[in-house]
Amino acid sequence: MTTTTLLESEDLAWFRDGPSLSVAARGAATALARRIGLSSHRAGEVALAVTEAATNVQRHAEDGALLLRVVRSGDTAGVEFLTVDSGPGMTNVSAALADGTSSAGTLGIGLGAVSRLADRFDLHSVPGRGTVMAARFWPRTGDGRAAASFPDDSLAAGVTRPISGETVCGDAWAVRAVDGDGGGEHPVLLVMLCDGLGHGPLAERASQAAVRAFHATQDLSPEGVLGAVHRALRGTRGGAVAVARIEPAAGRLLYCGIGNVSGFLVDDSGRRALLSAPGIVGAHMRRLRTFEEPLPAHGALVMHSDGLTERWDPATLPGLLGHSPLVMAGQLLREAAVRLDDACAVVVKGAW
Repeated sequence: MTTTTLLESEDLAWFRDGPSLSVAARGAATALARRIGLSSHRAGEVALAVTEAATNVQRHAEDGALLLRVVRSGDTAGVEFLTVDSGPGMTNVSAALADGTSSAGTLGIGLGAVSRLADRFDLHSVPGRGTVMAARFWPRTGDGRAAASFPDDSLAAGVTRPISGETVCGDAWAVRAVDGDGGGEHPVLLVMLCDGLGHGPLAERASQAAVRAFHATQDLSPEGVLGAVHRALRGTRGGAVAVARIEPAAGRLLYCGIGNVSGFLVDDSGRRALLSAPGIVGAHMRRLRTFEEPLPAHGALVMHSDGLTERWDPATLPGLLGHSPLVMAGQLLREAAVRLDDACAVVVKGAW
């Protein structure tokens, strides 16, 4: 069995496009890098890259934003950022990443230098629709070498964004590997998405209770996980929850959902919807039912809350499946998220 790479992450703050975007994002990135223990030199590199990315959004994008987050591998923490915008997109990504190419009015290092400063860099752009860029920065030694061996990427990644005017998000997601199961090259994975009812701190309380129950339960069937989450959400607002169990050796996905949470299996031919039943987890649920679907070759699992509409179409995002789960989730957020609700999208790719 190969080693399963599942990075932990925490979305800390979104910075909306505006005159203060680059200054605010740079200051927050510098403070975050120092707080998690990056060297002053590495923190400066993070700040430089964030400034270039944020200024690029300011000068060339429409309705852009930058997400700053912490990512963890074991006991080591790093900084990650994600930028999303709704246009105009890049007609030639390779040229934009070439040395000497930078946004007018930026520090002049260019996106190519940002990609080299980062330990992991990914960018997907669709002309006329928009661009999503992600960069991750792990600790480095004084001579610029990696402080340890870090994973290239995670098999699963999600993005959350609170409703406009709030600082906390009532949507949450989680993933875990099932130890000692699977019997093949890839282990079994469990994935959960919870949309706490409403928004704000009380919705966040419900979704975080769901995450804790997801990690604690010993019943690892989708129905068993949902039962544990249901019990944990009693006394909270409750929520809409879906659980997927990916079984690579069996070539199948098991899916059980309650409430308005969307799930899809996506491949080059399109997407296949996964079914959920009506109800509120933590309050009242119908008899649970698990649906089985074959895993598509070279495909991905997508789950999202109703903070995203279902009108997104993989055909309008050419090449998306060739990118990291984080960039895929960011593109779906950019493409389909609404401002009047919390939003969450999670993508699993490369797990089978």
